[in-house]
Amino acid sequence: MSFYPVSSRPAIAGVEIPGGDQGAARAVVVAVPVSALVWPVRADSGGDGRSALVVAGTSPITTGEPVVWCTVVLTAPALLRRDGRVQAAGRPCDHARLGVAEQELDRLCGPGTIDRIAAGVRPTGKKIKAVARREMSVAFTIRAVLLMTLMPDADSREVLTTLLGELTAVPWQRPHTVPSGTVLSTWRTAIGPAPLQQLQRELLDAVIAEHRDPAEHRDPAEHRDPAEHRDPALPRVEVGGGLRLGAIDGTVTRMPDTAVNRAAFGTAGQAETGYPQIRHLHVSDALTRATLGVVCGPAGGDKAGRDKGEAEQQLLDRMLAEQPDVFGPDRLWIMDRNFPGVPRIAAMLATGSHVLIRVKSDIRLPRISPFAEDGSYLTTLSGGGTTVTMRVVEYHVTLDGATTPELFCLVTDLLDPHIHPADLLGQAYRWRWDGSETALREAKSAIHGAGPATGAILRSATPELIRQEHAAWIVGTELVHAATRSAAAIAQPFRKGPRTGQPVAARHLSFTTARRTLIGTVRAGTATASLPAPARAAAHQRALAVIATARVTTDRHRHRDHKIKTRQPFPHAPRSITTRTAPAHLHVCGTTAA
Repeated sequence: MSFYPVSSRPAIAGVEIPGGDQGAARAVVVAVPVSALVWPVRADSGGDGRSALVVAGTSPITTGEPVVWCTVVLTAPALLRRDGRVQAAGRPCDHARLGVAEQELDRLCGPGTIDRIAAGVRPTGKKIKAVARREMSVAFTIRAVLLMTLMPDADSREVLTTLLGELTAVPWQRPHTVPSGTVLSTWRTAIGPAPLQQLQRELLDAVIAEHRDPAEHRDPAEHRDPAEHRDPALPRVEVGGGLRLGAIDGTVTRMPDTAVNRAAFGTAGQAETGYPQIRHLHVSDALTRATLGVVCGPAGGDKAGRDKGEAEQQLLDRMLAEQPDVFGPDRLWIMDRNFPGVPRIAAMLATGSHVLIRVKSDIRLPRISPFAEDGSYLTTLSGGGTTVTMRVVEYHVTLDGATTPELFCLVTDLLDPHIHPADLLGQAYRWRWDGSETALREAKSAIHGAGPATGAILRSATPELIRQEHAAWIVGTELVHAATRSAAAIAQPFRKGPRTGQPVAARHLSFTTARRTLIGTVRAGTATASLPAPARAAAHQRALAVIATARVTTDRHRHRDHKIKTRQPFPHAPRSITTRTAPAHLHVCGTTAA
């Protein structure tokens, strides 16, 4: 059974609380004497009976009197029928919102972002004209697809039920029901991938701006509200020169095995085997795990024109050409051994960015300078008619109890050993796992599995809907990360343990708890479309306070041997996994061990 908790609802529109702070008002519950609730429909009415109870004239409530405790579902114009029925004008899909997730989106991209994008969409197809007052709308479809990517265990009906919440219980002017999965699929096809891809571009542009220093993107004379806890002091790893760490890595994600999906995307495995897969290059901030850029393509097959489709290296080349704003002089990009290529490195350096790349053991690194005091030296890399001068940092990592250390060899364009010491660069490289591997694992936790031990898989059966769902997945998971960043900014410092007194960072907060909390605010916050800003802000802050308390343990120095993790059918196969907790020791080659 899936677990999607429901949080408290925000306050009632237009209700002033004497002596209270309206901006921080708690959820308001309305107390109404049972005797004051009356049925307004005439006994001889021939209508369908859909009406709301109304409150007649009331006197002060007395102790012990039976009282109905009501919470807010909707603020909407009333429609009074001739037979006395009281109904709501409009339709549920116009009032449904994504709760805190949409508030984070509007914070980053401006108010009403989804509605603005939806206004420019004209659905296509014979079944949808988008003229009649239907159960669905373009904006509602966009919200449903976003929510679908955050609810891995839910089918289409549960997603739509969660998005509508209690709005379906309201007596509307005309009857409304929860749309079926077929209706959602029809509308998804009608709007296509473009609206979600536009939303992805706008959101990631805003995230890039959030992670830049203020001087780089703001007028110095511009006033900034201290309550807006964005950017400038986002955490960074010290590598010298005030650089922020970024991580670049690729991943493949499976999809349903339909003929059109296989023809469009292929598979990273052998021909005609395994699931079709989409490959995407993920560029993120190493500390906050925020997504800064994404570019995707087929994983293999004839569509790509080569056996392995668009590999990570080609996707990085595309990103350099299509999204140059991702790269800037304030970044040091960490990459693994799959990415070195001299023309590619030169292209990255041409953007003003810096690189820290691990190289394979078969790449020759001729030394062209004496060893520096920190043990590093200069070399030249040549290829594709291009030559670049790089600095080499070699170091061993030894684990307590391990007999053989592991050698790491890094190359970087940061040539000054005094500004960027080798030991700092070696310590910085480990953040690749946090910024790429952990970030991708968090994102894939929001995708449904295709069966036992088969991993994450998208849902859509056609290439166009795969592209739509993929963009929605990027947006949805980034909104969860945005919520953890906002929660970290208001979280109290650690009160115990090895981090006592230190501030809470986004990486210290649970992605799963944040995702579930956001889903809970969707179900409980359907009235946010019509409630006043102070009530919405209060609900937002309460949700962030919940996320801020869900802290996880990081940097535990846990290491496991490389063994098979699943039980094998053979009796002689190993069944245990040795786990040890021990710090790693880094020793830069060419220097004296401490």
